[in-house]
Amino acid sequence: MTPQEVVAFAKENGAMMVDFKFMDFVGIWQHFSVPMSEFGEDTFEEGQGFDGSSIRGWQPIHASDMIILPDPTTAKMDPFTAVPTLSLICNIFDPITKEDYSRDPRNIARKAEAYLKSTGVGDTAYFGPEAEFFIFDDVRYDSSANQSFYAVDSVEGTWNTGREEFPNLGYKPRHKEGYFPVSPTDSQNDLRNEMVIELQKVGIRVECQHHEVATGGQAEIDMRFNSLVAMADDLQWFKYVIKNVACRNGKTVTFMPKPLYGDNGSGMHCHQSIWKAGTNLFAGDKYGGLSQMALWYIGGIIKHAKALCASIRIPMFSTNPKAKRIEYRTPDPSANGYLAFAAMLMAGLDGVENKIDPGQPLDKDIYGLSPEELKDIPSAPGTLEEALNCLKDDHEFLLKGDVFTPDVIEKWIEYKMEAEVNPVRMRPVPLEFALYYDI
Repeated sequence: MTPQEVVAFAKENGAMMVDFKFMDFVGIWQHFSVPMSEFGEDTFEEGQGFDGSSIRGWQPIHASDMIILPDPTTAKMDPFTAVPTLSLICNIFDPITKEDYSRDPRNIARKAEAYLKSTGVGDTAYFGPEAEFFIFDDVRYDSSANQSFYAVDSVEGTWNTGREEFPNLGYKPRHKEGYFPVSPTDSQNDLRNEMVIELQKVGIRVECQHHEVATGGQAEIDMRFNSLVAMADDLQWFKYVIKNVACRNGKTVTFMPKPLYGDNGSGMHCHQSIWKAGTNLFAGDKYGGLSQMALWYIGGIIKHAKALCASIRIPMFSTNPKAKRIEYRTPDPSANGYLAFAAMLMAGLDGVENKIDPGQPLDKDIYGLSPEELKDIPSAPGTLEEALNCLKDDHEFLLKGDVFTPDVIEKWIEYKMEAEVNPVRMRPVPLEFALYYDI
């Protein structure tokens, strides 16, 4: 839609408020709203000011003024507000430099798309993430100087087979046995269907929904692939819709990768391909029906695996050339989609531009390999700190085309170390008491 069409769309739908959504540095949607009387076509040119110092990883307090510029193509009616509300996703503009803000994740994703076109390699990068999540009935957690704990619960949890539920009716998926059971074992089919309906209302094409492997309400709803920035936008709407539908049904959803011990975590397998003039450039006559370009793209991701923390799979569901793609399986659904998709694309393009050979395929179950077979297979980082150190040592490929800038890389590493690595490292965990208290 054009700005003029957005204003007309808002009036047609009786919008009384306009909600401006944007992505913070780490990966959580932020927003503020204005009445329709303060909104018009000029908003798309002039934007709206806000305090950038209050957003994680952004401006210092002495240079806090920032401007949001709404993207008219993202206009939707918010399905969860009591008052009819027009929703717009925004880009961040620096009023001092008069340029798009370097630490705005959506800006980085837009630059990645522009860089792809500038290389001549292709004109569109398609991404299809599979964002798994858990639906819980209750969550409690705390961490202080003298105690820490977390507790999640689900009526589906296999740990509740002996709980007094007056009556306890059973039908609780066992650990690692939650994949595809029908009701009543799958107790959340209606809830996931409600999520699908709401996703469709905001224009997201859904391909399927199902219970996932873990007990305790693990779920997956698969979206149709889209171009990089549009898919990252869709991923944010996806999380927003899933959480809000759950909340209004007295449930809570988490996209954190490992909320349960001893069962499957939640991943975000990312299918991706590069197209040009309507042709899938990843289809060919090489291994797995891929093209040489696709193999080089894989080579780039493998080369930068420790910075990306990566693994690659070639889906074989179809022989249709349009369906040929690679599947990058390491990202988790808590990731910032704009940054994750952009980084994957840049790594893959580095492989294409430098014709990086990915090596021989490993057509084996890696979990069943012997120590002798595993010794020559490189491994991904085992901790966040190790991954950040790898990013510090290997990020030149991200700087091409000014897609990621040095200040973004430096601030990302600094923030993750100070806000995540160090706080976790400095605190004892309950298991340490079980292991060492009586020594």
